[in-house]
Amino acid sequence: MGSTFNGLVGLIILALDIWAILNVIKSSSEVGIKVLWILLIALLPVLGLVIWAIAGPRGNVRI
Repeated sequence: MGSTFNGLVGLIILALDIWAILNVIKSSSEVGIKVLWILLIALLPVLGLVIWAIAGPRGNVRI
């Protein structure tokens, strides 16, 4: 049961990372900044996701 839970958590983190990377790509930031954010999210999946959620560029979000 523990490995099933760990696998589910891993899939959720992967899905959130893909979502964050897509939002970075859609953002209006410069290409260099986008590349740095994508590398941060890809190399540090959990920490990069948290940092992106706090300070990262957003895509075209309607408020």
